Amino acid sequence: MEPLILSIDQGTTSSRAMVFGLDGRPRSLSQREHRQYYPAPGAVEHDAEEIWRAVLETARQAIAAANGEIAAIGITNQRETCVLWDRDSGTPLHPAIVWQDRRTADHCARLKATGVEAFVTARTGLLLDPYFSATKIAWLLDNVSGAREAAARGRVLFGTIDTFLLWRLSGGRVHATDATNASRTLLYNIHSGDWDADLLELFRIPPSILPEVRDSAADYGVTDKALFGQRLAIRGIAGDQQAATIGQACFAPGMVKSTYGTGSFLMLNTGAEAVASKNRLLTTVAYQLAGRRTYALEGSIFNAGSTVQWLRDGLKVIAHASETEALAAGLSDNRGVYLVPAFTGLGAPHWDPAARGLIAGLTRDAGPAELARASLESVGYQTRDLLQAMAADLAESGRGADTVLRADGGMIANQWLMQFLADMAGVPVDAPEVAETTALGAAYLAGLGAGLYDGLEDIAKRWRRARRFMPAMSAEMRERLYDGWRRALQRTLM
Repeated sequence: MEPLILSIDQGTTSSRAMVFGLDGRPRSLSQREHRQYYPAPGAVEHDAEEIWRAVLETARQAIAAANGEIAAIGITNQRETCVLWDRDSGTPLHPAIVWQDRRTADHCARLKATGVEAFVTARTGLLLDPYFSATKIAWLLDNVSGAREAAARGRVLFGTIDTFLLWRLSGGRVHATDATNASRTLLYNIHSGDWDADLLELFRIPPSILPEVRDSAADYGVTDKALFGQRLAIRGIAGDQQAATIGQACFAPGMVKSTYGTGSFLMLNTGAEAVASKNRLLTTVAYQLAGRRTYALEGSIFNAGSTVQWLRDGLKVIAHASETEALAAGLSDNRGVYLVPAFTGLGAPHWDPAARGLIAGLTRDAGPAELARASLESVGYQTRDLLQAMAADLAESGRGADTVLRADGGMIANQWLMQFLADMAGVPVDAPEVAETTALGAAYLAGLGAGLYDGLEDIAKRWRRARRFMPAMSAEMRERLYDGWRRALQRTLM
């Protein structure tokens, strides 16, 4: 019987379990959404217990539907989201603080005012922004009653979602993470590959609460037998964007992928060199195998699919996300309407946590079609912002980027959007056969960790393109539209 791999893909809005064959094709899928909590303006939380129940339920369903032998488990997760839990009981001390959360913006601003950001960036490749984990951890320790005292007594553990799930899956026996998730905390030195004592002191984080950092394909123990009726090996972990990079087989320096989900994230493989950005991009660990780190430049768009979700759930101008494709295509142009989706601030290359959303160019006859098109166009404009910043950084380092963008995530089902991406970026956009490359990447890592693949080349030959979108828009039209976006963006940043 062919060995199968279970991928646990825990995302911002849902938990998904997929079983893959060694050929990279899915055998089964189960998915369950979880609630989003907004306790205050700019604050976003998740119930970690609800997430755990969803992961367990979907994993059991996917295993049953696949009807085969599970050789290994891979985990991928929403990054930066923080959980603190009691070491003895495993109970979370507070709802998880989500990567989108902005409650620590003032803390970051105070640190910036002291002039430490350059030092932090040099060690971590990141900027001082509430997006990352460190100030979230500090907030939990300072605002949850008794948390800091309990941490001092060794009673508290920290983890991003991968670590919390691993702890639960292993029956509390393994407290670990991988280098990609560690590199998103503002506490990990991406050059030495260690938790950084100076950063821990800066953010007032006790080292006793931190997980052990391992390779992305490694031995993470086995599941508790009571969960699935047998002990299953856990052999791979990576943050969602790094897992998508693996799933898209972006293994050569210069290759670029962009994932379009709740947010959108571009990653450009820079190989063994950690390229320092001069254009406010992030330098991060793409993956770590056999103790060797591969790096990437990353640009983060905080709101992509969530903008369409806002049209559906907030404004209620659509009933289903899929409606946006026909609405956008039904207009001959955008009629001068632009939407800057800064609902939770702006990510790269602007990094303004105080920015808020803006709609420009509205007239009395504007309606759902204009809003739908503006929402989709905003994804293309933000993608171009990031690609231009990446090109500038590579020019500084004497490198070049691939001339093809590999796109994935739920939004690639919208073919109007994919064509607009190609038009606005001015490069071909490739959509893979397996759109859920995040889950696929976690499966590939688990397969590597279990010895089921010979190496990255073995994985790369399994990548298959479903469709290529070629630029078709005139250069004049492209620049006219982009100028309108920059004007709207400037109003948001005022």
